[in-house]
Amino acid sequence: MAENRGVAYLGPGEVALHDIDFPKLELDEQKRKCEHGVILKIVTTNICGSDQHMVRGRTTAPEGLILGHEITGEVIEIGRDVECLSKGDIVSVPFNIACGRCRNCKAGKTGICLRVNPARPGAAYGYVDMGGWIGGQAEYVMVPYADFNLLKFPDRDQAMAKIKDLTCLSDILPTGYHGAYTAGVGPGSTVYIAGAGPVGLASAAASQLLGAAVVIVGDLIPERLAQARSFGCETVDVSKDASVADQIDQILGEPEVDSAVDCVGFEARGHAGKAGTEVPAEVLNTVMTVVRAGGDIGIPGLYVTEDPGAVDEAAKLGNLSIRIGLGWAKSCRFITGQCPVMTYNRQLMMAILHDRIQIAKATNVTMISLDDAAQGYKDFDQGAAKKFVIDPHNMVS
Repeated sequence: MAENRGVAYLGPGEVALHDIDFPKLELDEQKRKCEHGVILKIVTTNICGSDQHMVRGRTTAPEGLILGHEITGEVIEIGRDVECLSKGDIVSVPFNIACGRCRNCKAGKTGICLRVNPARPGAAYGYVDMGGWIGGQAEYVMVPYADFNLLKFPDRDQAMAKIKDLTCLSDILPTGYHGAYTAGVGPGSTVYIAGAGPVGLASAAASQLLGAAVVIVGDLIPERLAQARSFGCETVDVSKDASVADQIDQILGEPEVDSAVDCVGFEARGHAGKAGTEVPAEVLNTVMTVVRAGGDIGIPGLYVTEDPGAVDEAAKLGNLSIRIGLGWAKSCRFITGQCPVMTYNRQLMMAILHDRIQIAKATNVTMISLDDAAQGYKDFDQGAAKKFVIDPHNMVS
C-alpha cells in the first residue's frame, strides 16, 4: 500500500509534516463503507489564510489536525456507487463537503450542508469544528459524495497546462467571486475590497471579470498593494493618516463606492494610527462608512464564534463592536458565510480555460514542495504577497 504524509497542526505557530494513514473509503469512527467516495492522489493543495488563523492559535483547533481544504487531485480509487468519474480524472475539490441530498444542498447552499457535520451545518476538510474530516495538505485524501462534490476537468493535458490557475477553484477564486457578486459588483461599478491577501486579490480579479469600472484594494502591506496594482487595481494604504474614505475620494472624486467586500475577517488590524493594533470590527465599520447608501457588502472574510486569542472577552465569543446603526441608516445589505463553491466553480473553470481570467498571476501563485510547507506557513504569516501552492508529487514543478 502507498504511504501518505500530511501537514499537521501541533500548536500555536507550529506545523510539521507527519506520516499519516493512507486513506480508505470509510466514514467516521464506525468505519462505515463509503461507496460514494473516491481516493485522490493530490496534484496541488494550497495554504489558505483560514488555515493561518488556526496555526496562529486563534481557534480551538486540536493538536494533530491534518490541515488543508484547497485540493486538486487525480482519481485513483472509486467507490462502488460512483458513476460519473473514472480513474485518472483530474478534479477540483470544493472546500465545502456536501451530501447533495439534504434541504440546503438541494437549494444550492452547499456551504451549510446539514448531514456532514454533527456539530453544526457545514463541513470542510482539515478545519476546526467542520466535521473532523482529514485535510488535504497531504499526498492522498478521501473525498465523500464524489459524484456530487467533484468538478472534473474536461481534458487532462489542458488541465495540467493551466493547473496553477485551476488550483484556485477549490476556494479562493469562487470565494472572492462570491464576495464581489453578492456585493452587487457589475459592469461600470466601483468597488472597495478590504484586504490584499489571496482572497482579496481573487475578489479584485473577479470584480474585473464582472465588469467593474474601478477596483480599489486596501491593505497595510506594501508588497500586497503592489501585487494588486500589477493587474490594474487602484490601492489604498490603510496605514496612512488619511482615512480610507479620503483616499477613495482622491481616486474617484467622491469618498464612496457602489460596493464593498471584506476579505480580512476577525483578525483585522486598525487603520492609520492604530495600524499595529488588532481591532476586530475595523474592516466591517470601514466598509459601512465607504459604501454608498443602498450599497451591498460582501463578507467572505472569516469570523468565528470562538477566538481564544481575541483582544477582549467579548471578541472571544465573536461579539464585535459593529456600527450596525450606520449600516441600518444607509440600508446596507450584508451577505456573510462560507462561499457555496459549486454555485460558481464550473463557470469560473470555463473562464480560466478560455483565458478570461489569469487568477494565478493575480494572486502570485508560488509552487512549493510538501517538505517546504512549514516554511510556506511562516512566509505567509509574515505577509508574503504570494499564494503558496503545494505540489506533493512533483507533478507541476
